[in-house]
Amino acid sequence: MEKSYDKATPDSLQFSMLNDLAYYWHTRNLFKGMGFTRKGLQLTAAKKNTLWEGRFQITQGAILLRMEKLDSAETVLREAYNKVCESDLAFLHTQLGYVYERRGQLDKAADHALQSLELGKKLDDMKAKALAYSDLSNLFWKQSKFETGLEYGLKSVQIFEERGITDLDYDFTLYVVGNNYLALNDFENARKYYEHAIVIGERYGFYNNLSDVYISLVDLYAYLGTFEKADRAGMSAIKYAELLENNFMVMRSWLSIGKLRNKQANFEAAIESLQKCIHIATDNFGDEYYLSQAYEALGKAYAGNHEYQKAYRAFAEYDTLKSRIFTAEADQRISLLRTEFEVADKEGTITLQENLIQKQKARQTLIIVIAVLLLLFLLLAYKAISNNRKKNRILQKQNTEKEFLLKEIHHRVKNNLEIVSSLLSLQSAQINDTDVLNAMAESRHRVQSMGMIHQKLYMGKNLAAVEMKDYFRNLADYIVDAYGMEKRICIDVAMDACELDVDMAIPVGLIVNELLTNSLKYAFPDGQKGNIHISLEKTDDQLKLDVTDDGVGMQAHNNIPGTGFGTQLIRLLTKQLEGRMVLNTHKGTSVCIRFQSKKAA
Repeated sequence: MEKSYDKATPDSLQFSMLNDLAYYWHTRNLFKGMGFTRKGLQLTAAKKNTLWEGRFQITQGAILLRMEKLDSAETVLREAYNKVCESDLAFLHTQLGYVYERRGQLDKAADHALQSLELGKKLDDMKAKALAYSDLSNLFWKQSKFETGLEYGLKSVQIFEERGITDLDYDFTLYVVGNNYLALNDFENARKYYEHAIVIGERYGFYNNLSDVYISLVDLYAYLGTFEKADRAGMSAIKYAELLENNFMVMRSWLSIGKLRNKQANFEAAIESLQKCIHIATDNFGDEYYLSQAYEALGKAYAGNHEYQKAYRAFAEYDTLKSRIFTAEADQRISLLRTEFEVADKEGTITLQENLIQKQKARQTLIIVIAVLLLLFLLLAYKAISNNRKKNRILQKQNTEKEFLLKEIHHRVKNNLEIVSSLLSLQSAQINDTDVLNAMAESRHRVQSMGMIHQKLYMGKNLAAVEMKDYFRNLADYIVDAYGMEKRICIDVAMDACELDVDMAIPVGLIVNELLTNSLKYAFPDGQKGNIHISLEKTDDQLKLDVTDDGVGMQAHNNIPGTGFGTQLIRLLTKQLEGRMVLNTHKGTSVCIRFQSKKAA
């Protein structure tokens, strides 16, 4: 982002990238963050973009207050107030609240937290509401109202987790909840929230939050008596504070170590750490809350080291600072703010409940309307279904009648073909010429092959198609029986089930009839035994018909197929099917015909 922001267009995208960079660095390196902020302010001034100038000023205020320049931070934030949108004001109030918190003016800090919360509710800004609850939790913790602080902290955590975003503010809220648990002596829950905050802080480099958490871990480990862990936590707190170059965090880190040394009764080391802490907190440091804690711890260290005069002066300074922070007026103001908030919350709850009741009534009305419409729809659907059933019954009846008529037609065609076959048989009885008798017999076979087609149609379930495998078996049995060769010729129909419509089945049946007849007449002379194989296969959009025998072959006999009517009929039928025939006479006779399967069922 640092390398590409200056190439971004339009201006608003460039400003957004710069502001994100500034806010990113303000938790890692305050001076680098300030550098990006100043760059943004220069660009917005040049472009005369007041809105984005105000947004950069909010970021600038967040950085300044962490640099201990509280007055400058307040000035910049108030300048930004009339420049930004209403949606930016919640974040602005959050930063102003931090300024007053750092000054020890906890009542004014609470005022700004409440204003941020009201804006969050008004704009339905979940992030603003979560931040406000988090800030209130921190303020109640500082007021030693730990149960209330925990209540608001857990509300904040819930909203953050519902948003599903593990950002800087969610990380800080985990730390605040841990502080309240620690103050309530719930050490296990405190440790759990601190460790969760550390995982997020280390993953994204939130140095500010990491220093905060390690400072609190010093106190936790000190309470538990695990001083080695407390020492390591103190060193980590200083490390991240120095990486951030934030004197406020460095001061608090030495404060936590000073308190630890007091618990260890190592008063000289405690004095040394606390003097470092107070030295960093210059006169314009601003945060009297932590400074008061530093003088209190220093007083205990001097007392433990038997330096009672110095201890008295330290405790006197502590009392002075404490009286400025925890005034009756401030305590009363925060209590009043809490009451106002709870009343507003209850009023909001009542309003919400009234809205829910209104919505429920509207929902009930809608449900009634939908139910009436659904009933009408069901009545109409029932009527339509009843009409469709009547139509379906009529259509079913018509289909049954048509099916019966089709079967009757096929039955009659089959009977008529049998009559033709019988007439040819009767006529053959009056003929003595062998060639004529053979021609008459072959004609009967052809008529019979067509008759079988129609028999299959009226006996089968499908009136439009014929199952060819079973048909070939029946046809083969008939022809072999007609020639009296059933004991010496074996016909194998090696194929899967295949259906053809009647227009294609009849010519295919006639072709197979002619090929079987030729094989039986010529392929097995002198009582020779043999085999004939029939197959019909479908490949892609083609059908392949194979009829093969293992007889003597065409060259071994003078009566070669292809010189008579049967062969001519095969060629004509192949042409009708738009097919192509291949003849192979090696080791018997094999006829292969390929044709389009566009009529295949």
